[in-house]
Amino acid sequence: MATNADDRVEIARTEEGGRKGGGYAVQIVEGEETGGGFKLNLEALKQVLLHPDVVNRPVVIVSVAGAFRKGKSFLLDFMLRYLQHSDESEWLSNKEESLVGFSWKSGSRPDTNGILMWSEPFVRTIPHTGEEIALLLMDTQGAFDTRSTVKQNATIFALSTMLSSIQIYNLMSQIQENDLQHLQLFTEYARLASDYLSEKPFQSLMFLVRDWYHLGDNKYGDSGGGEYLQSVLEVHYGQQEELSVTRKHIYFCFDDIRCYLMPHPGMKVAVGGKEFSGQLKHIDEDFVDHLKQLMPTILDPVNLVVKKISGNVITGKKLVHYVESYVKIFQAGELPEPKSMLEATAEANHLAAKDDSLDSYKRTMDEICGPTTPFLNPDELAVSHSQAKEDSLNVFKLIKKMGGNIMSEKYELLLDEEIEKLFLDYSKTNDNKNIFMAARTPAVLTTIVVICYLSSGVVGLISGFLANLILILLGVTLLLLTVWAVSRYTGQYRDLASMIDSLASFIFEEAIYPYYKSAITRGSRTIMKQVVKQRI
Repeated sequence: MATNADDRVEIARTEEGGRKGGGYAVQIVEGEETGGGFKLNLEALKQVLLHPDVVNRPVVIVSVAGAFRKGKSFLLDFMLRYLQHSDESEWLSNKEESLVGFSWKSGSRPDTNGILMWSEPFVRTIPHTGEEIALLLMDTQGAFDTRSTVKQNATIFALSTMLSSIQIYNLMSQIQENDLQHLQLFTEYARLASDYLSEKPFQSLMFLVRDWYHLGDNKYGDSGGGEYLQSVLEVHYGQQEELSVTRKHIYFCFDDIRCYLMPHPGMKVAVGGKEFSGQLKHIDEDFVDHLKQLMPTILDPVNLVVKKISGNVITGKKLVHYVESYVKIFQAGELPEPKSMLEATAEANHLAAKDDSLDSYKRTMDEICGPTTPFLNPDELAVSHSQAKEDSLNVFKLIKKMGGNIMSEKYELLLDEEIEKLFLDYSKTNDNKNIFMAARTPAVLTTIVVICYLSSGVVGLISGFLANLILILLGVTLLLLTVWAVSRYTGQYRDLASMIDSLASFIFEEAIYPYYKSAITRGSRTIMKQVVKQRI
C-alpha cells in the first residue's frame, strides 16, 4: 500500500481469486489544524459523486462510525474485499493476502481524520426493482479521542448519519447506556442541521457489537443481535424517564434499526505488530465465519438501502449539493453548541442551585414586603434586601455543585443580577402601597397650579409678558393633570401617564422636597432656640 501527497491510498488492480479492485480513500471532509472546525474538499467530493457510474444513479452510502481505535477502517476494508470479488464464495479464500484499502493500523493513536469516501463505486442491481445503483463506502474519524472536542465528535457523527443510507454504529463488547446517550446527542445534532423535525430523518442503523462475550445470553450473529437489541432498547412502564426518552428518540430517528454480534478476532489482531497486516491466517475462525455472514447482511443487493431525503431518491449529482449545504450549516455556527455530559450535568446542577437560592430570596422578601404586607420605609426595605440577598448567595454557595469554581462564579453572577431585578419589582410594589406616593403626581401638579396662579397676579404688576408665561405654564400643568387623571381612571395612555409620574417625581425630588426639608430644618432650629430661651 502506497500513499501519495493527497493522502490517497492506492490499491493495485488484481485478478487473483476473482478480485477486481482499484481505488483509493478520498478525504471529503478534513479537520482544521486550528480552531477545531472542519472544511469540505469539494473537488474530492465531486471526484467521487460525479463519477460516470455515480452521477445519475441512485446512491447507497454505507458508513461506519464510533469510537476511535475500535476497528472501523479494518471492517471497511473487509467490505471492500467482499465487493471487489466477483465470486462471493472466494472472497476469503486467500489466507495470506494483506488487508488493504482504507488506512488502518494497530495501536492507541487515531488514524483516520475527518470523513473519507472510497473513490471506486460499486454498481449493483436491486433485485425487486431491477434498478441499478451506485454503492459507496464511507469512513469516519473516530470519536472521543484525546484531540477532539464534543462539537467535533458531534459534527463528524452527524454528517456521517446525514449522508449515509446505512449507518453502522461500531461498538465494543456491549451496548452501554452512554453509547445510547451519545447516539441521541449526535443524531439530534444531525436532525437540527437537516431540519427534519416532523418525520424520521434517517434510514438504516446497525449496531455492530464487536468482541461479544455473553454467549450465554445471546448468540453471535443477526438473530442474537436482534434479541439483544430488543432488550436494550425496550421501553416499559415504570422505566426512568431519562432512559425511556433516550430510547424513544433513537426509534424516532431511524426507519430501521438492527444489531449484529461479532466474536473477538483473536489475540494476534488485538496485539497487532509489524508482522500483522490483516492476513486471514492470523484471525480466529469464528470471526472469519461471521464476516462471511455479516457482509451479505449489509451489502447483498437485496439488503441495500437507497439514499433518500424527504422521501426523494438521491443521485450522486444531487448529493453533492446536499453535502455542500450540510457543511455550510455546521460552519455557520447557527446550531447550539453540543456539550459533554459532564458540562450539561454541571449546568443543570447550577441552574437548579440558582433557582433554589432565588426562591429563598423571594420567600424572605414576600414576608417583608409581599402583596399582603403594609408599606415599608424604603431605607428599611433596602436593608432587608441586602440581608436577604446575602442569605440567598450563601444558600447558593452551600449547595454542592459540579463544574468547579469558574462555572459557580458565572451562575453566582446571574443569581446576583436576577435578585437585583426582583428588588426593583419589590420596590415598585412597596411604593404603590404608600398613599402619599400614589398621590404624589396630583399633589405636585396641583402645587404648581396654585403657585402659578398666585405668582401670576404678583408678577403681572411688574411685567405682563412674564405673567403670561406663568399662565401658559399653569395651563400646561392643568392639561398634564387632566391627562394623568383620565389615564388613571380609564387605563388608557399608560405610557404617557408614566412619563407624567416621572416628571412629577423629578420636580418633587429636585425642587419641592429640598425646599420642604430646608424649611423643616429651619423651623426646627427656631423652635429649639425658643425652648432654650424660655428655660433660661
